[in-house]
Amino acid sequence: MPSKAREQLTAFEQTWLDQLNAPLSAAVAADTTDDRLAEAMTYSLTAGGKRLRPLLTVATLTTVGGTYTAERDWRPVMALELLHTYSLIHDDLPAMDNDPLRRGEPTNHMKFGAGMATLAGDGLLTLAFQWLTATDLPADKQVALVQGLAHAAGPNGMVAGQAKDVQSEHVDLPFDQLRRLHREKTGALLHYAVLAGLILGDVPTEQRAPYLDFADAFGLAFQIYDDILDVVATPAELGKATHKDAGEAKNTYPGKLGLVGANQALIETIASGQAALKRVGDGRDTSLLAAFFSYFDTKRVKA
Repeated sequence: MPSKAREQLTAFEQTWLDQLNAPLSAAVAADTTDDRLAEAMTYSLTAGGKRLRPLLTVATLTTVGGTYTAERDWRPVMALELLHTYSLIHDDLPAMDNDPLRRGEPTNHMKFGAGMATLAGDGLLTLAFQWLTATDLPADKQVALVQGLAHAAGPNGMVAGQAKDVQSEHVDLPFDQLRRLHREKTGALLHYAVLAGLILGDVPTEQRAPYLDFADAFGLAFQIYDDILDVVATPAELGKATHKDAGEAKNTYPGKLGLVGANQALIETIASGQAALKRVGDGRDTSLLAAFFSYFDTKRVKA
């Protein structure tokens, strides 16, 4: 029987996924002058992602009492999904992970060639920043969103984490360096997803720490769980090859702690994120954000 948290998250997804997904293809086509490029961009963008990051933004905005208006907020919210999808396209390229499958379908370069896939990623990356400003949001909010996403995605965040990941294959990283790699490579965009909701919801800087601590715990939990699934899940479940981390001698939580140890780290990380939400003041109901932890099945690994 699904938990109450899982039921709450499922209901939230059912409310929002169609609203977030429905305009995507037409909006990308409207902002792209080359049909083949638009096709390649849309191919990966509409390939069945969970929309976890924009959902986190909307959930944060909802939690802090903000109001979502599609005409004003849809493009700024979905800009993060454009950028996330660009990162997946480039991550799958032959020069990087050389993956043939993503979400159970051929990766972008397998369908369109490495050159067009590279350009599709480039197009999504730059369009993300256009969408952050294609809105009547106040200028100070636009600037804060642009700065936040640039920091999260660039050489202070995701790109730095990817660089560390490339350099650390066949190198046994100390645990503090592995945590930093994960915080940059995976956690930075999830941190920004919550930050964007706080910006849109007019939450003062001095009141943001508990929400951002939750975001950082969620980001780490996401990476630990992804490491675990690479070991215990099937390719059919994940829609991509499994057991790649060990084959490429990557630094992972199961590799360092074993499956049971990694699962315990996941449980402790979830607990720290839940504790962060309990520090939110003003009597806010944070159960929706806490429900995002129901993505992680801590019972997949048996002690």
